[in-house]
Amino acid sequence: MIRHSDHFHGSDLETIESLYGIKKQNIVSFAANVNPLGISPKLRKTLSERIDTITSYPDREYTSLRKQIAEYVKADTDDIIVGNGSTELISLFIQIKHPNKALIVGPTYSEYEREVSLGGGCSLYYRLEEENDFCIDIKSLEKELDADVDLLVICNPNNPTSSAITRSDMRKILDICKKKGIFVMVDETYVEFAEDIQKITCVPLTGYYNNIVILRGISKFFAAPGLRLGYAVCGNSDLLKEMNRRKNPWTINTLAAVAGEIMFTDEEYITKTRQLIAAERNRICGILNNCTNIKVYPPIANFVLIKILKDDITSMDLFEAAIRKGFLIRDCSTFPFLDNKFIRFCFMNPEQNDALLEILLDCLK
Repeated sequence: MIRHSDHFHGSDLETIESLYGIKKQNIVSFAANVNPLGISPKLRKTLSERIDTITSYPDREYTSLRKQIAEYVKADTDDIIVGNGSTELISLFIQIKHPNKALIVGPTYSEYEREVSLGGGCSLYYRLEEENDFCIDIKSLEKELDADVDLLVICNPNNPTSSAITRSDMRKILDICKKKGIFVMVDETYVEFAEDIQKITCVPLTGYYNNIVILRGISKFFAAPGLRLGYAVCGNSDLLKEMNRRKNPWTINTLAAVAGEIMFTDEEYITKTRQLIAAERNRICGILNNCTNIKVYPPIANFVLIKILKDDITSMDLFEAAIRKGFLIRDCSTFPFLDNKFIRFCFMNPEQNDALLEILLDCLK
């Protein structure tokens, strides 16, 4: 079975600092896929005013937070469960469903495979084809969903390919899985960066299908990975009841709960983020597409996957060139089905993007 290898995560700045002698505060991470605007100004102002909330336990049911999330994603409050980052919810879900055989759409994030393995199950990958720009083929996927598969895992938009499945296609997949008795876990960590969110998000489908759970968090879009706040949307009341029963109480601290209520209402920040990412995605990809030594895969999320076509250049060459200038990109050779010809980087502010492009394009001449 194909497995991820150890490699630099976008947050591994301490490792980079020790290996390259660059102070971590001087590193610009294009590998973490985090909103370049930083945290919401509304959050920065309001949270400091509510610091005294840490003298009390948070509401065990997180009612106000779940209500705010429900309004944000346009779902029912009873269909929302919160956790200490989406990673806790992935782990909790896997523990409950206890899949014997999971089919993971890949290349993708390694945590899904890890959690299935910890639960005693095995994981296989459905391979997104490079020739199809890493977009899913429903007919070929259906052939892989044999009688032994009891869980399908999809990251949508997908990391690292930045490709996505439309809601209409996801409905077809859910219909197929429902007939076969397969549950579908969809990670929508990056969906808020998509230009047309409603075309991709599957949250509305939770009202019609009981074999889907959708995971989201605030680490990327709201630039708050340190708060560790994640949430899931699911219309299967029995599953949610069991998740709530098993979940440890108060896994979200008071400040994180307050922060969640604030950031989901910061419309100005949300709009600015979407405008910035959309503009830079179009601008940067326009520049990259003029380079004949790379293949640019059309990005839906806030990052882009690139294949190096120049024979004498590898992903590590570009990684090294970038990091020595203080820019951290992702060498994708450790993802299943990708090799040392693939890199990924996210869209930052225009000045930072231009500086990185200058380095990369100079290497690719």
